[in-house]
Amino acid sequence: MEVAHLIERRAAADVITCDAHQPVREAIALLASKRIGAVPVMENGSIAGIFSERDVIYRMAEEGTSCLDKLVGQVMTAPAITVEKSTKVDEALALMTKRRIRHLPVTDNGAFAGFVSIGDLVKSRIDEVENEAQAMRDYIQHA
Repeated sequence: MEVAHLIERRAAADVITCDAHQPVREAIALLASKRIGAVPVMENGSIAGIFSERDVIYRMAEEGTSCLDKLVGQVMTAPAITVEKSTKVDEALALMTKRRIRHLPVTDNGAFAGFVSIGDLVKSRIDEVENEAQAMRDYIQHA
């Protein structure tokens, strides 16, 4: 299954994002209010990076609360690791495991198309395995 299948019912415009020039304090408030762990960071309509809870924690450990007065573009993880819509779910999971990340922006020929979390990918894989098991049980019962 391709990542495109996971985002086909989600409009890219509905994905919660933040701007690279937004204050870190505002971005943290956004994460908290939406109860999410990361957002793609946009700059001039393109993906500039990812801003996550981890970025905040690492910066606070290094700089203390002064990092809260910076702009998102100064503390985000960049460049963003992305996948194309045509990427297979298993490939995206392998990439996330290898790079130790939990969120991926999805692109379509370089343009922002969506955002997936490791939870989205794991759920998709579990659903696929359950469907395969049910098909096998049906086959055995009717053989």
